[in-house]
Amino acid sequence: MHVLITGGAGFVGSHLAEALLRQGNTVMVLDDLSTGSIANIRHLKQERRFGYVIDTVMNRSVLAELVDGCDVVYHLAAAVGVQLVVDSPVRTLHTNIRATELVLEAAKKKKKKVLITSTSEVYGKATKIPFSEDDDLVIGPSVCGRWSYACSKAIDEFLAIAYHREHGVPVVLVRLFNTVGPRQTGVYGMVLPRFVTQALLGNAITIYGDGTQSRCFGWVGDVVDALIKLSLHDGAVGSIFNIGSDEEVTINELAAVIKSVTNSNSPIRYVSYEQAYGKGFEDMVRRVPDLIRVRTTIGYRPTKNLREIVRAVTDSLVQPETHAVDTPFLSAEFAQAD
Repeated sequence: MHVLITGGAGFVGSHLAEALLRQGNTVMVLDDLSTGSIANIRHLKQERRFGYVIDTVMNRSVLAELVDGCDVVYHLAAAVGVQLVVDSPVRTLHTNIRATELVLEAAKKKKKKVLITSTSEVYGKATKIPFSEDDDLVIGPSVCGRWSYACSKAIDEFLAIAYHREHGVPVVLVRLFNTVGPRQTGVYGMVLPRFVTQALLGNAITIYGDGTQSRCFGWVGDVVDALIKLSLHDGAVGSIFNIGSDEEVTINELAAVIKSVTNSNSPIRYVSYEQAYGKGFEDMVRRVPDLIRVRTTIGYRPTKNLREIVRAVTDSLVQPETHAVDTPFLSAEFAQAD
């Protein structure tokens, strides 16, 4: 099978490329390296079935050619991280919405299958826990820049469903819940790699807010496995799936686990949201996925608990030459071939 991964030099995209190559597929990556890194895919260059193009999804002629030559598009290219969203709301909106529209437009011509990664952020300020795919989306006010990301990804979902219903494009939508693992950077606000790096350096672990906000951290290997299985499952077309872990942990508890795993004496330092992101920033108090749909469809179950994930991330930072992340074995039902 020939696949295209937009944003394939990013954290999740590079792990997805590895997994697809291990299964015998031909993989092409399209990435402008705005938030991705060539270092994430450098070790794949030796693979004869791997190629990459450094360009933007906005280059319609390049995108059209790459889409025409593939069987499945994994559309991961997007603005990432709370820090980037707060600092660059125009870029966030333009990148997320326009890029997705162009991918769907290119796929429409030959009805190429497209898997689009959305985010748990679309649930916004909803208070019903756990979040289910058919729940209402409760996005905050437009004057609060943080919600521009959630809104743009929700529009991506509306676009995808519209192209599926009106033009017959086979689309699959996934909402990722705090995917973590080796190669993820804390530069754009990702909390787990930022905490681990601070702990290893002996610096203060900086918690934004009071630390009682909770998250569920999904292992990248599990997430990548689910992306591949869903892209191959006919019953997934036209549907939305939560992907992640349902092991809920507060940010205070996360910091404690990281200190324990790294044997760090780093102090905890609390920083207000206003100091970190500016006046008027709003956060989600809890973010817990309902995994019934993805479990029923592909048998998805998380394979690593939080402590195991923190250990893996720590090891990858201590030994940065370690690249690969094993993903669960794909059963014959989901096996792929060229």
